[in-house]
Amino acid sequence: MPIVVNSNASATSASFNLSRANDSLRSSLERLSSGKRINGSGDDAGGMAVAYKLESQSSRTSAMIQNTQNGLSFLQVQDGAMETVGKVVNRMAELRVMADDVTKNSSDIENYSKEFIELQIQLKQMKEQKFNGISLFAQTGHTLNGGGSKETGQYTPSNANPISYEKFGHQLLTSPDGLSNEGSISLNVINLEFVLSIGTLSGTGSGSDVDLGGLGNTGAGGGTQLTAQGYVSSILHVAVSQFTAVIEKIADARAENGAEQNRVMQAMELLQTNLTNMEAAHGRIVDTDVAHESTKYARHNVLVQAGAAMTAQANQLTNVALQLIG
Repeated sequence: MPIVVNSNASATSASFNLSRANDSLRSSLERLSSGKRINGSGDDAGGMAVAYKLESQSSRTSAMIQNTQNGLSFLQVQDGAMETVGKVVNRMAELRVMADDVTKNSSDIENYSKEFIELQIQLKQMKEQKFNGISLFAQTGHTLNGGGSKETGQYTPSNANPISYEKFGHQLLTSPDGLSNEGSISLNVINLEFVLSIGTLSGTGSGSDVDLGGLGNTGAGGGTQLTAQGYVSSILHVAVSQFTAVIEKIADARAENGAEQNRVMQAMELLQTNLTNMEAAHGRIVDTDVAHESTKYARHNVLVQAGAAMTAQANQLTNVALQLIG
């Protein structure tokens, strides 16, 4: 190769090698410092596209888990309220049985009726219970707030034919894509008016159905047996068998609530498992293998230092021409 001054191919080649090694060193430093293998679309275009979609689905799944937890809380609060309703009805049934005592006079029975009416008022107040502004209970003929659904349900008493009633509910989506066909759970909004319905009052001739919370159609024929607020005024006007029927419906409502709680927890467990696996899949694509990358960093660091030294040596090659001239 001739000795020239205007060009130095060796220096140019060494400079290019130094530049490439320096770029690789910076890339390794970025990956090690950020913990990510993909810091820009140019690092792995296909991998970044997959990771981006996985990250989005993970975010939606995390939000869906929170929605499911809120749905579970709704059911738990509703069940707690129904437990109180059951205690109130049990106490009313107890008062009714005690009123049958032959040793009780009319004054004693009137005192039982006073507590009986107070318990009816408490049941009516229970109907107004809400969870974050969403009604825990519904009543026949009404429309739920929050976009709830209404359909015809079937209840089968232990000693009678099936009864149709208005059933209310909210749909809890369990799919992170918001598709009902990929997973949804109906959260029952208990029709408390139906649960507390006792039919007609015994021994009054009234043809209108009433319920223990004063929520039913109590107007016709019941003026002497009901107070102005629609409550049964005398404990003797309700038969013990009617309390038994109400207690059965309370048990049925709580059983349905418990079944829904168990299903919601299973759906939540599935979402949590999916989230864990998606985060692992995302990490395999995006996260840096520190052991492998640190090895590459050490190699690139040596190449940068060697490239810098050789570039300096190559730049001195043209000095030979000066020696010849001198």
